[in-house]
Amino acid sequence: MRKPADPPSFADLFRELRDSDRLPAILAAAYGQTPNRKYLHWDKLRYYTPPGDLSPREWWFAIKFQRMAQHREAPLKDKSGEPFQYALVDPIPERLHRIDLGAGGAIEMREPLTNPETKDRYLVGSLIEEAITSSQLEGAATTRQVAKEMIRAGRPPRDRSERMILNNYRTMQRIGKLKDKGLTQDLVFEIHHLVTDGTLDDPSGAGRFRRADERIDVGDDYGRVFHVPPPADQLEGRMTAMCAFANGNPPGEFVHPAVRSMILHFWLAYDHPFVDGNGRTARALFYWSMLHHGFWLCEFISISEIIRKAPATYGRAFLYTETDDNDLTYFLLYHVEVLHRAIEQLHEYIRRKTRELQAVERELRGVAVLNHRQRVLVSHALRHPYHRYTIKAHRGSHNVAYDTARTDLLDLAKRGLFASEKIGREWHYTPARNLEEKLRELS
Repeated sequence: MRKPADPPSFADLFRELRDSDRLPAILAAAYGQTPNRKYLHWDKLRYYTPPGDLSPREWWFAIKFQRMAQHREAPLKDKSGEPFQYALVDPIPERLHRIDLGAGGAIEMREPLTNPETKDRYLVGSLIEEAITSSQLEGAATTRQVAKEMIRAGRPPRDRSERMILNNYRTMQRIGKLKDKGLTQDLVFEIHHLVTDGTLDDPSGAGRFRRADERIDVGDDYGRVFHVPPPADQLEGRMTAMCAFANGNPPGEFVHPAVRSMILHFWLAYDHPFVDGNGRTARALFYWSMLHHGFWLCEFISISEIIRKAPATYGRAFLYTETDDNDLTYFLLYHVEVLHRAIEQLHEYIRRKTRELQAVERELRGVAVLNHRQRVLVSHALRHPYHRYTIKAHRGSHNVAYDTARTDLLDLAKRGLFASEKIGREWHYTPARNLEEKLRELS
């Protein structure tokens, strides 16, 4: 990734143009004139043809002049003490509305996420996906299949990459339990310790600020530096301000909870307060904030999966903000799109799995090796994967003899569709973990 071109200084342009007779014409000619009405950085805008007879620098000046009138100040300041600001330009309001509908508590959700017996399956799957992709963004090299096998089987990690993924998974689980707590420095340290446990060259770096002698610059493998974080002696004060902002203090101008969560993501990544694991911690804090503000569906989505498909775009969202007078609008525009796509992806996944489940149930009707009682029981099991079935209950449901009910369940266990376990004097039967796959083989 290359560093974007620095925009012309607005202050310098203002000094050049403030006494010019062209100033009114420049502002009039450029009003609302941006390519496709997009919020472009100078790095992109400079390749477009300006309207009228404006020069690129004059066009940029007029655009900046208009943007500054829309900006609102964020409590985040850069290392020099200059504030960050942002504007809620299109399509941010529309995307926030969709996030409210698609991730909040008021929307009517499909059964898989509201049924207590099936939601855990979706939750575990999404936590694993976020754990893997968030780690891959930071250099973890383990394949998805191996990582999923490690987490589901509960085996210990074999290398640093697997350890990063397991840490992320445990962190995401923990965040679900911390969502009702206010953000404190200790909580941020706890999250960072979970993220980095067993992965740092210096284990003492987990759960503490980096020291002055631990210079952490953000760059690439070629020695190019993109970001120099604030000095170590600022970190404690900046963390205090960040936690106050995350908790809604001091009260004042309303900040949409999703916007607050996105700024929190940017804030920790900008400060880079730790020797390593800053990106993973920043994304974890975003999840904490969204869940803290009632966006419960965010527990089932993976923003890192979307980010990983175009990591350079993620990096540029940070760089555009920092190189253009601390304009957070670039980061918000990027983030609302990532969140929107992640929510849409989840909804599509649920629709697809629902169709697949319905198809399996249709296929069951034609499976001659199962009788009608077994087909009803298996259909119920597909929707209640943790339900325990007994001979007595099956007998009562279908009004059949004990031996008939026992034969039904023994046959399902023999075919690998159910697992059997004796508890006390009674046998219990539970659906196989890969029941859908087993049924497809059977049909």
